[in-house]
Amino acid sequence: MSAPLYNRDILSLAVATADYLPLPDARYHASLRAPLCGSRILLDLDTDDAGRVTAVGLHVEACALGQASAALLARHAAGRSIDDIRAARAAVAAWFGGTGAQPDWPGFDLLAPAKDYPARHGAILLPFDAAIAAYAPQAAGA
Repeated sequence: MSAPLYNRDILSLAVATADYLPLPDARYHASLRAPLCGSRILLDLDTDDAGRVTAVGLHVEACALGQASAALLARHAAGRSIDDIRAARAAVAAWFGGTGAQPDWPGFDLLAPAKDYPARHGAILLPFDAAIAAYAPQAAGA
């Protein structure tokens, strides 16, 4: 028997997005929407001079799975580079697509029930897409 899609752990993570208040003075910002489900995220990203994440701010309008993914991104992004975030996004997508192992991003085992719900994958990937988009000006200027 598979785990329920919306369980206590996922709901706990979903409310944890409140711990990551928007950062209007952050270096980078992105606003994205998942076309399939309509989830939206406003993500603020601050980095040190080496481009490693120092802080993440969030405003998430998504299902509990999208919110949980955003909380996992924010909780474990500190010290990571754009390449780390891109690699994590690729690993999550491969895992959901059945072509890869569970990603090495802490906490993603809690989102395993969503593997069987492709319509939810966009909301789960959205925080990583937003972080990558926020870095885009930095990457273009590098």
